[in-house]
Amino acid sequence: MPAKVNTCAIIGLEGAIVEVEVDISFGLPAFFVVGLPDTAVQEARERVRAAIRNSGCEFPMRRITVNLAPADLKKEGPAYDLPIALGVIICTGQLPPNAEDSLFLGELSLDGHLRHTTGILPMVALARQRGFRTVYVPAADAKEAALIEGPAIIPVETLADVVAHLRGERPIPPYVAPLDSLLEAPPHYDGPDVSHVRGQEHAKRALEVAAAGGHNLLMTGPPGSGKTLLARSLAGLLPPLTPDEALEVTKIYSISGMLPQGTPLIIQRPFRSPHYTISHAGLVGGGRWPRPGEITLSHRGVLFLDELPEFGHNVLEVLRQPMEDKVVTISRAQGNVTFPANVMLVAAMNPCPCGYYGDTRRQCTCNPSTITRYQKRVSGPLLDRIDMFIQVPRVEYEKLVAPPNTETSDAVRGRVAQARQMQRRRFGESPLTCNADMGPEEVWRFCPLTDTTRGLMQAAMRQMDLSARAFHRVLKLARTVADLAASDDIAVVHLAEALQYRPRETAG
Repeated sequence: MPAKVNTCAIIGLEGAIVEVEVDISFGLPAFFVVGLPDTAVQEARERVRAAIRNSGCEFPMRRITVNLAPADLKKEGPAYDLPIALGVIICTGQLPPNAEDSLFLGELSLDGHLRHTTGILPMVALARQRGFRTVYVPAADAKEAALIEGPAIIPVETLADVVAHLRGERPIPPYVAPLDSLLEAPPHYDGPDVSHVRGQEHAKRALEVAAAGGHNLLMTGPPGSGKTLLARSLAGLLPPLTPDEALEVTKIYSISGMLPQGTPLIIQRPFRSPHYTISHAGLVGGGRWPRPGEITLSHRGVLFLDELPEFGHNVLEVLRQPMEDKVVTISRAQGNVTFPANVMLVAAMNPCPCGYYGDTRRQCTCNPSTITRYQKRVSGPLLDRIDMFIQVPRVEYEKLVAPPNTETSDAVRGRVAQARQMQRRRFGESPLTCNADMGPEEVWRFCPLTDTTRGLMQAAMRQMDLSARAFHRVLKLARTVADLAASDDIAVVHLAEALQYRPRETAG
């Protein structure tokens, strides 16, 4: 009678239950795996054969057929090793068939030890959703798996330990790791502190506003003015992830195989800075079986694009839909996969190819047509989706040698956290997390204009030729400035500061 063992596959960022059916019949010794397996799953035959023998169990010299159901679902990766091995052992009568309510995950080494396996977190989340009571995972992944409350997590060192546990000979106690203890870890930021930046006070203020509301930001200035340093210091201004956001981000990194060793839960917001030579698929995700790209890896964090005009035109244009919809949808013949993409876009660029157009000390060597072509590499529709535009000029000698600013990232982060708390209270049970997430309905509800501010906004619309999208973005930005001032209403001073962050050239 065929043996059945449950495991899990990954599709996009979600899991799908896979039933491993093993049948052993008379005939010449052979080992077949069917059910749309990839090369890694096909190679499981040799790993399973060696692991079973080296774990003290008998490997049958018969015709073995393994079916991975449903058969029309692509199976990839080595996570099927453990369930296939247990299916063979159960089918030969060496184990009782008592694993119907359990899920088995893990790659086997030749000596029977279980290796780290990617995507454990979404697999365990699916196990809870489907009502599985127990999940068997490699011991190295037990901390990650225990983040999901509900099923018992059994940390497994070797195949022999699983067999002894299922026989009742050496029970393995479940692993328990409270989520609260991981969230209470002290914050740690690898980037520079904002106090390390000399001068550029207006740019630091812009970073604070952008962090408080989750707004997109574009910095323009000559080489060496501190644009990259400012962008990298932004990570230290953002508040830690909430518990739900932390699990969401950790799931992405778990599937991508990028979860740092010894870090079962990511509590700091991601900061990704891809090079401008990145491909289309590298940025948005892709491949025959789509994987997350840099946009998704920046989810709930910062995507920093340095030298923005140097990115390929097609690469930049694919940012437009994620910036608006907060998701990335990749379509293939096999179906569609949707990845989350709620990111803060922070970009930096020089004003011209030589970098010194408008500089007060060094003369630009570019002709006007070259400058125009360079700036038009970034399309208008993409620029219209950016909330804040700031100029980062050359830093003068007096500011470079002056004593450093005593205000640290911790102090700024405290004000940002208070503003974010105001926004969460305002949004209530809504899925919105910051002002930048608001749609037109929320803008009219939470960003009302008084008679005075309405007059200023009308004049700005006429003089700056703002689009409807830019109009809403200015109101959201003014709402953030008011939140930093702990004001319930948007005053003229808040709206005026928001308008200052619009691009200068449109004001002319």
